[in-house]
Amino acid sequence: MTWIYMIFFAVLIWLWFSKGTEAVKEITWKQFETEILAAGDAARLDVINNVRVEVYIREESLEKSVYKNIPKDVFSKKPVKGPHYYFNIGSVEVFHAQLQNAQENVPVAAQVSVTYKTRESWWQHFILLLPIGLLILFWIFILRGGFPGTKGKGSSVFNFGQSRARVLEKGTKSKVTFNDVAGLEEAKEEIHELITFLKSPGKYRQLGAKMPKGILLVGPPGTGKTLLAKAVAGEAGVPFFSLSGSEFVEMFVGVGAARMRDLFQKAKMKAPCIIFIDEIDTIGRARGKLQAFQTNDERESTLNQLLAELDGFDTDTGVIVLAATNRGDILDPALLRPGRFDRHIHLELPNLKEREAIFGVHIKPLRLSDDVHVASLAAQTPGFSGADIANICNEAALIAARREKQQVDKQDFMDAIDRVVGGLEKKSKIITPEEKRRVAYHEAGHVTASWFLEHAHPVLKVSIIPRGKSLGAAWYLPEEHQIITRSEFFDAICTALGGRAAEELAFGEVSSNALDDLEKATKQAYNMVINYGLSDTLRNISFYDSTGRTEQSIYKPYSEKTAQKIDDEVQEIIDDAYEKAIGILLDHREQLYNLAEALIKKEVLHRTDVEAILGNRKSKNHTF
Repeated sequence: MTWIYMIFFAVLIWLWFSKGTEAVKEITWKQFETEILAAGDAARLDVINNVRVEVYIREESLEKSVYKNIPKDVFSKKPVKGPHYYFNIGSVEVFHAQLQNAQENVPVAAQVSVTYKTRESWWQHFILLLPIGLLILFWIFILRGGFPGTKGKGSSVFNFGQSRARVLEKGTKSKVTFNDVAGLEEAKEEIHELITFLKSPGKYRQLGAKMPKGILLVGPPGTGKTLLAKAVAGEAGVPFFSLSGSEFVEMFVGVGAARMRDLFQKAKMKAPCIIFIDEIDTIGRARGKLQAFQTNDERESTLNQLLAELDGFDTDTGVIVLAATNRGDILDPALLRPGRFDRHIHLELPNLKEREAIFGVHIKPLRLSDDVHVASLAAQTPGFSGADIANICNEAALIAARREKQQVDKQDFMDAIDRVVGGLEKKSKIITPEEKRRVAYHEAGHVTASWFLEHAHPVLKVSIIPRGKSLGAAWYLPEEHQIITRSEFFDAICTALGGRAAEELAFGEVSSNALDDLEKATKQAYNMVINYGLSDTLRNISFYDSTGRTEQSIYKPYSEKTAQKIDDEVQEIIDDAYEKAIGILLDHREQLYNLAEALIKKEVLHRTDVEAILGNRKSKNHTF
């Protein structure tokens, strides 16, 4: 703020001086000689720097009407004391000669005296001092934390190496506890044992047990890794340091390693304590041969410092590192070995019971109607993470408030699920009747194909109301299991291609409406062949790399000949699935058309509506 005040005062000074110069009126030598000097009104003349002559008028002459335009003093309301006029001269000698000639006919009492003065310009001094002032302002800006990467009170360029970790001291209660974490019972057990060790290490040490150095939380986004860490901060009862992996990375070399040293130094001073590093893959990515060609890698030096801190000579520091990542497969093996991160806790997407528990946590602050059942909501959200469920509960409350309701009911939750899955409903999107008809047949093709496929998922709802980028959508209820057979993969591809097959049967040509379906079908087919070994040509072969090194490599793990075989096999799977979808729709063409016409009329059909048109669905796993 100092430099802002300095600029403000400089502007005020400039305005003051500029106002003063504007009060003095410029005249010519001829006007001075004929109007002022000849009338005997001139009191004195000041020659400034040999170039400017300032004219002062006698006090008794200021009463004349000729000088009525001279500015008045603000307080006394009298004319200012002067100078009142000025004119410029080219040479002092010439001016002196002209003045002598002009005063020959002027009485002695009316003749004026001349004073020569030297006046320095404040503006010239300001220009000379401006570079020095700017340099001073620059260093004030740097030292007070105005430099990029030094945000925060007390930050400056000289403490780049200090850690930015947020510290939760002992005795400070966090708002999040284990009661707020649902669906992660096994992970909570592991973490709870860590907290017990910190609170009462005696019963463990008497048996020879050592405190674990690190615990790594690995899982998909939204599964509760950061939430679990917040709960640890609330339950541990020891100092808790929290920061993100990206906070170690700066544009300056060596800053990350310095911050890592500073973090562990502060943590050791408050041991026993816990350090939580979120998104550790930012600095813990596996080191490869390609990095050997780089002159310097800031992330690698930060990782080396972390490895040294985790397993240095100080083996009993009382500091436990808790880290979280979505990409455990790309972490460096040296970071994952025992002695550094001793425990790896894998968090998966919640199952049915876990989703019920998560819904139970997030609907507590909501005012619910009697028709809302947690079990029903959990059954209709397979594959949803904890973050998705929290978003659904919040969206349902927002929708209910938008509709001026006093309670959140079942329909609000259904609309919230639809919005999270399919996107925002866009009833205002302009669709021609021909496009609407094509979309209806496309979605009817998906539903009809899945209805008569043995291993396909049963449909919950189908809609042709545009949502997000899609013009229509179908919601299914997949069965939760860990193993997927080849038949289930194949039927899923048939279901995805059912929309395009229906368009071909109904209109005789296909359209661009199947882009998303083709993408899903192609990815599933390639997964069958490349990763799971479910092809007829390349049997019992998988090119899947669990270490994640293949993603960083520019070479494929198979030859060009094998790549051709993979492409041929994928094309064959897609063709067979499309032919099967065409066959199913031909066998149930009338039901397909009836379903499409019902969609055109109602726009949204639920499972009971579909069952009334297509009949009871019988499959290996589902019977309605």
